[in-house]
Amino acid sequence: MRWLVGWNGASAVNEPRLRDLRPLGGRLIWPGPDPLWAVGGWRPEEIRTVSVYRQHHAADDAVRTGFPDLPEDPEDPAAVDGAVARLAVVGRCGAGDAALRSALLAASGGALRHLTVWPGSYTVVLQQGTRTTLLGDLVGVRPVFHTPWCGGTAYATAGLPLADLVGARVDPLYLAARLAVPDAPEIVAEHSAFTGVRRVAPARALSIRAGRPQEQSYEPHQPSVGGPPPTRAGTAEATATGEVTRSLLEAVRSRVRGGTGQPSRISTDLSGGSASTVLTLLAAGIPRPASSPLPPASGTAQDHLPVPRQSVDERWGDPRSSRTLHHGPPSPVPATEPARTGAVRGSWARGGTAPGPADNPLLVVTWTDSSAATEQAAPDPAHTAELVRAQSLAVADTRLDHLLVAGGPDTLPYADLLDPDLAGPLTDEPGAALIAGLRHRRRLAEAGTDHLGGHGGRQVLDGHPARLADLLLEHHRMPLLRPITALARADSGAHPLQGAFGTPISVLRAARRLARTSYAEGLEDTAAQLMARRRRTATTAGSASVQSLTWCDPSPAARWLTDDALSAVAVRLRVATRRTAPDLRPGERRARLAVQRQAAEFRVLTHVVEDGQRLHAPFLDNQVVRACDLVPASARVQPGSRHAILRSVLAGAGITALPADWGTATPPDPYAAAASVRAGLRHSLAALDRMFAAPLLADLGLLDARVFRRALHAAAGNRPVPLDGLAAVVSTELWLRRLHARQGSCWTGLPLAERRAIGAREPGPEPVREPVREPGREPGREPASEPGREPVREPLREPGPGQRRQQGYDGGREAGRDPIGVP
Repeated sequence: MRWLVGWNGASAVNEPRLRDLRPLGGRLIWPGPDPLWAVGGWRPEEIRTVSVYRQHHAADDAVRTGFPDLPEDPEDPAAVDGAVARLAVVGRCGAGDAALRSALLAASGGALRHLTVWPGSYTVVLQQGTRTTLLGDLVGVRPVFHTPWCGGTAYATAGLPLADLVGARVDPLYLAARLAVPDAPEIVAEHSAFTGVRRVAPARALSIRAGRPQEQSYEPHQPSVGGPPPTRAGTAEATATGEVTRSLLEAVRSRVRGGTGQPSRISTDLSGGSASTVLTLLAAGIPRPASSPLPPASGTAQDHLPVPRQSVDERWGDPRSSRTLHHGPPSPVPATEPARTGAVRGSWARGGTAPGPADNPLLVVTWTDSSAATEQAAPDPAHTAELVRAQSLAVADTRLDHLLVAGGPDTLPYADLLDPDLAGPLTDEPGAALIAGLRHRRRLAEAGTDHLGGHGGRQVLDGHPARLADLLLEHHRMPLLRPITALARADSGAHPLQGAFGTPISVLRAARRLARTSYAEGLEDTAAQLMARRRRTATTAGSASVQSLTWCDPSPAARWLTDDALSAVAVRLRVATRRTAPDLRPGERRARLAVQRQAAEFRVLTHVVEDGQRLHAPFLDNQVVRACDLVPASARVQPGSRHAILRSVLAGAGITALPADWGTATPPDPYAAAASVRAGLRHSLAALDRMFAAPLLADLGLLDARVFRRALHAAAGNRPVPLDGLAAVVSTELWLRRLHARQGSCWTGLPLAERRAIGAREPGPEPVREPVREPGREPGREPASEPGREPVREPLREPGPGQRRQQGYDGGREAGRDPIGVP
């Protein structure tokens, strides 16, 4: 895991005890009383800085790449350079040096949005005098955290190092909210997994001046409620498609072309889905630097030609550029050169073929599970069709080097639990990728050092079912006809009468109900559903759409939480109704939250597989997200709209050779197929039983362990159980155990009195016994009280001295709080 960390306005530099405080393994980016460190295996080309000085300086206005040569002590006089303004861009950024210099000067007037319009995924840190400003991204792939410390504010791009710095404990209410209602960020406001460590919301900037933090939005937002009438759908869709084409081309090009360091090996996913296919075909058409320089040809006239000096304004995408095609002397352009497609100004795409070196093919990776692993007599026909489609695409294009990776029983989901010590990487937050760590690492073992995936492609382009209510609010009823008809056709296969008549009526009725429901009423309804435990499993596409036609709905994992946890979340939901309602319609809000959830899962995935390898999700870049937001809701909800937009993107890049059946069906997820998940549950059922015999979630008062164990056995026996809810609970428990077993700290030089391990264990653990229940009593329900008799309440499980394995659990007796932190 890599992160940035620093502080502003802290008095730690004046305290002798904290004089030697440094992040473990950190390297200084800039010195002074408000320093900035980079921790982890950052590449030199991923760190770019530019400074402005009050007087003439040797490095004035020069963009530096990599770590500067600075002493370890930020207060060393030799490290102070006298800069009055600094800008650091950390990550993969496609901006040129001139753009960084002009951006630093423009930011002196208070503008911030221009710092987020470059292609790539990166974090921006701006220092102007005593003010430090941090900007993440629009969806949360690169979040920012901060916490009060030593009279100032410490900040980082991860919450774990700040928790180590201030000795913060795990926040049980945050975990309960993630498990119960993940689509309601109002419950936890801007909190993180650690108490006292705050997380900056996406599309907002953190500005710290003299130690006082302040958050502000850098993205101008036009309210969808009460705003001007929308433009005509056809014109808006055409404009949005052009913007998606341009931004996606730039996002892919910035990864494939690489930085100024050593050429890296590029690879992409080719799962058969539309998003990964588009990225693969776009990346294959971009000329890539060879992994090793080719020996010069001898005996030719070009050996004696002088090498011309290339202009800094020369575009990488210009096909006449010697840097683009040859990385050396220019060659004459043939007179029969085909015309450009005009997709992007200066585009490399010409006609139907894009130049690509035949001796440097693009590595594409396709994952599949063997029949022995999934314990199936015959493979899934839909999954087999997608594999055949992926192989046909790879065979038809000579620029692709196809690698088919077949997984066995040791790479099934939940295989990480077979290790008795539960060893593995500790991520910043829990996520579903934790239970498939071995699976992902095996899939990417033969991939390149930079791997592109289609994560987020479906979320940024698809229409959330709640957008049907947005169309009703805009008095657009005709666009509802095709999506409702498609749902009725999908449900008619198993139940013809119900699908033909019941599905259209129920979907339209749910959309009208959501259009008439206010934000506060929607949160109240969700709180009532949590307390009543009303949650039905969707069995058809129509029923799933009806459940999604709400402001927020309980997650599948909510059924296994305790009454105390659900009541605490319900209280927070009711408190949130008193705040100002968001100026977003319900469908737009749900779609935005779905993208942010996918970005959070991708961030956990990068932490799981990160070992000198970089995972990229171009669909989650700022400019791509902005371009996809331009697609109107009336076009999003139409069946096949995402495939049509991506087909237009490929056509704009000059790629028209696609299979006839491409995009005609929704492909299954090859990394989380139901057959693979159930086979993994059966293979790791004994390890799951041991883990949830005494779970840490039960120690925190969040999980009913006995009910959850029954659900695990039911899922392993192919009974209908929500598999995504199981993954959420198991990944959270695994994250807590790895955090608990962690030794050491992210800091060096921290005094022993301040070094409080957030997962300390006391010796002598005792097994946690299930509470004694009365005969005939259902879990989670209290018996009716008799006249003159106090109602019988189940006592909370108070762990003994040996059972407090999660440091930070105080039994709810500290500060008058219950076990999950509600006053």
